[in-house]
Amino acid sequence: MLFTSIPFWSLFIVFLSVYAFVRKCSRTGMLLYVTAFSLTFFYLSNGWLMLILPALALFSWFATKQMARLTGGKRKAAITAIVLADLVPLLYFKYTNFAIDIWNQMVGTNFSLLSIALPIGISFFTFQAISHAVDVYKGRWTEEVSLLEYLFYLSFFPLLMAGPITRAETLFPQMRNLKPVSRRILYTGLWLVMLGLIKKLVIADYIAQFNNWVYDDPAAYSGYENMLAMIGYTVQIYCDFSGYSDISIGMAAMLGFRLRENFNFPYQSLNVSEFWRRWHISLSTWFRDYIYIPLGGNRKGKMRTYLNNFLTMAVAGLWHGSTPMFVLWGAMHGAGLIVHKFCKRWLDLLPCNFAVKAASWLLCFVFINISWVFFRADSINTACFIISRAVTDFDIAYVVPFFNARPTWCVMVVGALLVHAVRRKQLHRIMAWFITSPWLVKLLLFTITIQLCIQFHTSSVRPFIYYQF
Repeated sequence: MLFTSIPFWSLFIVFLSVYAFVRKCSRTGMLLYVTAFSLTFFYLSNGWLMLILPALALFSWFATKQMARLTGGKRKAAITAIVLADLVPLLYFKYTNFAIDIWNQMVGTNFSLLSIALPIGISFFTFQAISHAVDVYKGRWTEEVSLLEYLFYLSFFPLLMAGPITRAETLFPQMRNLKPVSRRILYTGLWLVMLGLIKKLVIADYIAQFNNWVYDDPAAYSGYENMLAMIGYTVQIYCDFSGYSDISIGMAAMLGFRLRENFNFPYQSLNVSEFWRRWHISLSTWFRDYIYIPLGGNRKGKMRTYLNNFLTMAVAGLWHGSTPMFVLWGAMHGAGLIVHKFCKRWLDLLPCNFAVKAASWLLCFVFINISWVFFRADSINTACFIISRAVTDFDIAYVVPFFNARPTWCVMVVGALLVHAVRRKQLHRIMAWFITSPWLVKLLLFTITIQLCIQFHTSSVRPFIYYQF
């Protein structure tokens, strides 16, 4: 069941009407009601594989509770065991066939791959379980939580499918200190849901059609079209995933829970380091706090810092998928971070003027575009062909004919990129205007949003890209 489907929103409206009453009556009742709905939602998406979630929650909650009472070497051994045990389901479902394939290539065997369905959302609730256990171990979270609170935290349905990954310090205090859902937070949630639907159903799904044609058969298209497909996928993956995050954060807000933003205009970045502070913030900070820093961070000299950056991004690439393409994508970003850190002493000497900023942005944007090609293409040969064809077979004569053939596609891609020129304060002003506008204006804008989604609706609703991770 997708957040963009009519059955889900029909179910959510019914859920929300009951939720408003339950929330006022009892905190425990609210926790039970939301948890039951979350597990039902997870079952509708995964079938009986949904049992992995409550099983992992029960184990992780009990083990973390016991670990908190230990000291010294026993405490360290316990946290190691908890993290490894939490990772077992994820490693099995996501990487078993990857390991079998590598083994076959190494020793020349021909073991057949297993038919394993990856449970949707398993990476995200696994990462939340690990973050809670490590935070307890490090003393960053010291309060004891009940099993019901922990199950709510791990299964909260707006976050269940593709995050954003939410820490204990964000969610537990809010579920313990329930405040009335004000009109402001309710309308903030509505605004974010509308924005997310437009990003996903109107922009991402529409421009994906041409992108898919080119990536499926790049030789059938000109260099100019290959280049536009590269840029198109850069826009598509941003609108797809940031659209999901907007919907997720918006639904949580409508339930009275404030979550941190997950995207902050990433294509405004002037370097790769800044990009990862703006892109998928919850995941990048998770890798920073639970992989990069434990590896030593930047505390053990420059060479070790470079190695830690590279290893962290390689792991991030492997997390996205068990194929060499994702590992290569992560390695590219690891190398990009190393180059930026190595050159930083000289880059800081450059004047902070428009020309330098423009050149920095262009260099960073080109690098991000190229890296997304390896993320999207099905093989290294396909990725290299697309890039080489875009460079060697580029002909400006295609500009007008392409625009005449696909004006809507061009407007959407250019418009989505131009939105990145908007400052954060300006976007917040627009949201504040929506929140304070008369209900008739809200209804009109909501109706226009739904109409646009229907107008650009393709033959089938496409899953969010990050559902597969």
